[in-house]
Amino acid sequence: MSFKKRNYVIAEVSKKAERSLQLGHPWIFDAEVTSLDGKVTDGDIVDVVSSRGRYMGSGFYNSNSKIRIRLISRNANDRFDSAFFERRIRYAWQYRKTVMGSDLDCCRVIFGEADIFPGLTVDKFHDILVVQTLSLGMELRKDIIFPLLYKVLTEDGFSIRGIYERNDVKVRELEGMTQGKGFYPIEGIETPLSTNVIITENGIKYNVDFENGQKTGFFLDQKYNRLALSKIAKGRKVLDCFTHTGSFALNAAAGGAAHVCAVDISGDAIEMARKNAELNGLEDKMSFRCENVFDLLSSMTGREGYDLIILDPPAFTKSRATVESAKRGYKEINLRAMKLLPQGGYLATCSCSQFMTEELFEEMLRSAAHDAHVNLRRIEYRQQAPDHPVLYNVPETEYLKFYLFQVVG
Repeated sequence: MSFKKRNYVIAEVSKKAERSLQLGHPWIFDAEVTSLDGKVTDGDIVDVVSSRGRYMGSGFYNSNSKIRIRLISRNANDRFDSAFFERRIRYAWQYRKTVMGSDLDCCRVIFGEADIFPGLTVDKFHDILVVQTLSLGMELRKDIIFPLLYKVLTEDGFSIRGIYERNDVKVRELEGMTQGKGFYPIEGIETPLSTNVIITENGIKYNVDFENGQKTGFFLDQKYNRLALSKIAKGRKVLDCFTHTGSFALNAAAGGAAHVCAVDISGDAIEMARKNAELNGLEDKMSFRCENVFDLLSSMTGREGYDLIILDPPAFTKSRATVESAKRGYKEINLRAMKLLPQGGYLATCSCSQFMTEELFEEMLRSAAHDAHVNLRRIEYRQQAPDHPVLYNVPETEYLKFYLFQVVG
């Protein structure tokens, strides 16, 4: 063995896992663990070695999961105590302060593997931290990590009045954990009575229901894409499809759009979008329709006069097996939007599925433009905001695609 053995169980891995780890990926799958030297309990940390005994890293072991080991370190000298996790949290928070500047009222504080906190998501909504724990290793250490999150942010001058767990997701069951949600007790602070909070993003206020809203309560990853959209909305008649809580629509209205119509199939989403418009004094510039976007785009003729259409649908695919079906869905809405837009009109279109890769999405767009008999001039291509960093060689961290086009012929 080429490193000094510690008190951790040794997991030897296959050549395939070795190559993946050398390229920077932090996951080792069940079939890639070739042997275990010692008895391990699920959630324990194990040291990972190659077939020749070379140290490759240390990670959380879980026999319930197809991802058998999730690396948390590649340093054989690390000791996984409170000081280790505090150091990691400070690194993550300092990164957000650097890339987001003073724009920290709402942001992602920890983005799982991209921050080397496998399976942990932490979002800051004004003075509430919402956490989602999807790996058993992190779950077993939350009594160390969560108070440290509170400590690091409050010491930096940010008021935090609660930490809320949004663990109501089925993927936890694949790790041998139960679902649930609720406030995590922090010594010295009282649990807030309300699970709603008002955040400010790009100068626009939103009411966030972090108990029942999508994911952790609000999609923060499109922050600067919304800002980019707002810059071309001035004077335009805008159709915002799949508006959800109205974020793109509100940015367009605040950017000086002549009128914005926000559409979503969910009545609850439309009601929240309407309330957010009122919260910002933008209701006179907006209208709201509770309709199926596919049906609505099919029924329109172009005489409605929209010269900026926004397509921000939910993920049409969450696995490789359904990519082709999803591609057809993306093409259908993009084709219909392209046909509705006049020459010189603008299209903002997105995909939030990691399986719908940039190459597949652009292939779909070219096909839709061909069938719509239009040419597209690309203004901008963007991804998720930098508080959701992309870790090279870890494709799971690279998922959001956002395009701005002009229809030129």
